[in-house]
Amino acid sequence: MPRRKQKATLLPAEYTASQSLQCFQRLDRSQLPVETIELARFLIGKTLVHERLRRRLSGRIVETEAYVVGDAAAHSFRGLTPSNRSLFLDHGHAYVYFTYGNHFMLNVSSERTGVGAGILIRGLEPLEGLSTMERLRGTHRVLDLTRGPGRLAAALGITKKLDGIDLCAAGSLWLGTAVRETGSIGISVRIGITKETHRELRFYERGNLFVSGPKSLSP
Repeated sequence: MPRRKQKATLLPAEYTASQSLQCFQRLDRSQLPVETIELARFLIGKTLVHERLRRRLSGRIVETEAYVVGDAAAHSFRGLTPSNRSLFLDHGHAYVYFTYGNHFMLNVSSERTGVGAGILIRGLEPLEGLSTMERLRGTHRVLDLTRGPGRLAAALGITKKLDGIDLCAAGSLWLGTAVRETGSIGISVRIGITKETHRELRFYERGNLFVSGPKSLSP
């Protein structure tokens, strides 16, 4: 019986990122700003890496949202709980939560130990492991792999098991240096929240195809 032909990866004409092994290093905690808004901007252009058993998955961070101290839209607003404790860890730890009944979301803790605040990773530009991302997401459309926080978590195999992991240590999920110069950074209000909607705490790389949300918010 003949094999069924595998569907080809659907790449937009503008997408030029290399899928070969990328050269970058782990970020040390000392390199991360100890302030939520500064860190949200700093992370644009840096890499996010998940070392799985058989394949390394990685992407450039192209969109973030800051959830600052005292922010009514933040999960840490009402104080420390068993479910949000990772937001109160030292800056550079993963806070993973489950939402809308079917999506995991990845955040980075952003203040000193004991202070609850974090940064939602909203968009990634895929670098390594596209075939695995396609399988995990169930699509061959590259633009649908990692554009949006739920999609990128699924594409990189990020689940609640990674909640609390140190993103600056020798673990399976980590933050890395940039693979190329970061483009111009835009700022807008945050997306998909009902509280503190006026605050301009969303950062994105202008012109990047993997930035999520309405185009009117990403000029």
